[in-house]
Amino acid sequence: MIELEPQHFQCPGFYIRVASRPFELHGAQALRHKVFVEEQKIFPQHDRDEVDHVATHLVALSTYAHEADDVVGTVRIHEPQPGLWWGSRLAVDRDFRQVGRLGAELIRLAVCSANTRGCDTFLAHVQKQNVPLFRRLHWSVVGEVVLHGVVHAQMRADLAFYPPCADPELGWFLKPGKRR
Repeated sequence: MIELEPQHFQCPGFYIRVASRPFELHGAQALRHKVFVEEQKIFPQHDRDEVDHVATHLVALSTYAHEADDVVGTVRIHEPQPGLWWGSRLAVDRDFRQVGRLGAELIRLAVCSANTRGCDTFLAHVQKQNVPLFRRLHWSVVGEVVLHGVVHAQMRADLAFYPPCADPELGWFLKPGKRR
């Protein structure tokens, strides 16, 4: 008898897009709770705030047989004044952080989506451990602030590296190991 090693399921790819279905919005909220309340303990009960009501929520979706299966990453964007956009609550599920590019792709979609909608300035408050990722993605530090007891860098995206996205609702499909 030949013994075969068990095969582990590997996700065939990820959809990176605007959350449009109820399961995507609920999944984004659940993932944020998991990361910011349970894992990082930044918030005691929940991380929801008034921005959630006006924000566009973006998601990274794992796939099963090329169908969207589960929310494994999320970020939200909003425009508090004309031309000024903010990104916030970037979260990637712990089990998918080894994919490595999900956070970067969510950041790219966030800024490209805002650029499509007339963005002049795109800012984010970034936890210190994530500053190197944002720097690699053409962001610069413009200040520092303590939010919810955690030091954050205020960062600004270089919009020249983020062309408008043709269809943020459709987004794109990301294959593991492939560079866009």
